[in-house]
Amino acid sequence: MRDEATKAVTTIGLALQEQINHGLLVAASKLPAERKLSELFGTTRITVREALLQLEAQGQIYREERRGWFVSPPPRLAYNLMQRSHFHAMVSAQGRVPSTEVISARLQPASAAVCAWLQLPALSSVIQICRSRRIDGRLVLYVEHYLNPQYFPGILGCDLSQSMTELYARKYDLHYGRVRFEIVPTSLQVEAAAALKVSVGSPGLRIARVNYDQHERLIDCDLEFWRHDAIHVGVDVL
Repeated sequence: MRDEATKAVTTIGLALQEQINHGLLVAASKLPAERKLSELFGTTRITVREALLQLEAQGQIYREERRGWFVSPPPRLAYNLMQRSHFHAMVSAQGRVPSTEVISARLQPASAAVCAWLQLPALSSVIQICRSRRIDGRLVLYVEHYLNPQYFPGILGCDLSQSMTELYARKYDLHYGRVRFEIVPTSLQVEAAAALKVSVGSPGLRIARVNYDQHERLIDCDLEFWRHDAIHVGVDVL
């Protein structure tokens, strides 16, 4: 029985992938409901779900909570770690449409991890700004920014849906200098999953950025949680 189920999963996956490759299922189009697919292929919803999860892992499709399954839009965003840019500029330069929504912004106690990243003493306060970001209308990124309040007086009164890089330069004459990255595959937990409208535990990519300014001062750090199928991370080395 297991061999039959495995064959069915493979058959469903190949059939859907063929439809995608030939343009019959286009980017961002919604797939039929799992019940409909199980009827179409004459199998169980469990088997259909396994096939869909495999296509999701390959980046072919994605799921949104309470909305269903959709075809992933190609191509992935090229994320060059060596390029001095920011989200809106990076997305626009690749012919896509960026947008940002502020979820929350407040002064709060720093976690132990943030204290370590920003080299702050215990029980320090930090400014936390949480935002969700879209490419061509699709939610792809949830980011938590942690700012050392010493360098950003009054920032909570600013429009925080704009580029932080440009806001820093214009309001505080601060410019990013050295940057340290940490990149790990992850499963999206409650905050990130809710912001991206996916199930808790969905696959994601976490990119932590620890940022210095032009004077070599640690000014902020970012925790980026990406849908795993939304970006391609690369490095150009001269």
